Amino acid sequence: MAAVAPRIHDVPDDVLAAIDFCYEQGWTDGLPVVPPEVGRVKAMLAADARPAETVIAHHPATGLDLSLHAAAVNAVMAGCLPAHFPVLVAAYEAMNRPEFNFHGSTASTGGSAPLIVVSGPITDEIGMNADVNLFGPGNRANAAIGRAVRLILRNVFQMLPGISDKSTQGNPGKYSFCIAERSRGNPWPLLCEAQGYPQGTSSVTAFAGGGFCNVENHGGNTPEQILGSVADAMANYGCITLGQSVVILAPEHMRILADAGWTREQAQDCLFTLAKRSVEGMKSVGKFRDREYDRQHDDKAHGLVEAGFVHRGLGPSDILITMGGGDAGGHSCFIPSWSRGRSSLMQHAAITPSPTPSPQS
Repeated sequence: MAAVAPRIHDVPDDVLAAIDFCYEQGWTDGLPVVPPEVGRVKAMLAADARPAETVIAHHPATGLDLSLHAAAVNAVMAGCLPAHFPVLVAAYEAMNRPEFNFHGSTASTGGSAPLIVVSGPITDEIGMNADVNLFGPGNRANAAIGRAVRLILRNVFQMLPGISDKSTQGNPGKYSFCIAERSRGNPWPLLCEAQGYPQGTSSVTAFAGGGFCNVENHGGNTPEQILGSVADAMANYGCITLGQSVVILAPEHMRILADAGWTREQAQDCLFTLAKRSVEGMKSVGKFRDREYDRQHDDKAHGLVEAGFVHRGLGPSDILITMGGGDAGGHSCFIPSWSRGRSSLMQHAAITPSPTPSPQS
């Protein structure tokens, strides 16, 4: 099915009436949206050099396509500035890959929200927050880009709560789930560098994430203690599956790893080794299924999988780790995948900068 042709709606010359009109059309996430006035949509489209009808994502179950024009309309409604638009486009280009499992991750009872992690110089250029209150409110770029992702899922791909979106409980990330990777004081290569993009290129990583899990450890002072706390969260009976993981280490925790000379790869190995449960324990809560865990034990991921245990993921590379948050506080976080198996894999894409400087309003 082709992308829906743009339509112009005539509404009274009254902003509040226009907002009410958007509610009446079912275009909102429950909160007021910015009415997508034609001039604002054109300014948004100017941030991408391609024709407005260019399709950037396809939803296989609904057969619906996302055009740049539809993305721009929803970006305006979410409160995005034109400078934010390349990030939103790259996020959907990453999510469009078959491995992401667009339909399953948006329709399942698992209640996932697309977590968008932005890495590279664009985070400073558009004023994203990688610091204090990283996952919280207050930053326009973080909030608006994440919200635009959700509005597109609702308005373009028709993933409607209770109808096509069958989340059992959902999670607050369904409003907005977008952060910037912190570069200041980060001892490791940024994700955009580790992903192999040329120097100066920013990237977006998309992950179908479940609920946010805070990991508090103010007393640990070795990498093993800090990562042991994280691994325990990753391996709790409520979370452990073969799915991938995202771990955002607070700067206070990251400094402990950096002072000990640990690399990202060492931290991944440690987390994978420790994030495990015994088969006996898994059976005691009814979560062990032979067929589900055969693949892990067939792979013997890097020799770290031992008989009688189930690890989170198939290997260390299934764990994305980076740094984010404020300087003070021993609070890191773990975000699980949405499904119990390998139904959806995180994807990343390069961010193509705007062809010309974008208007800021």
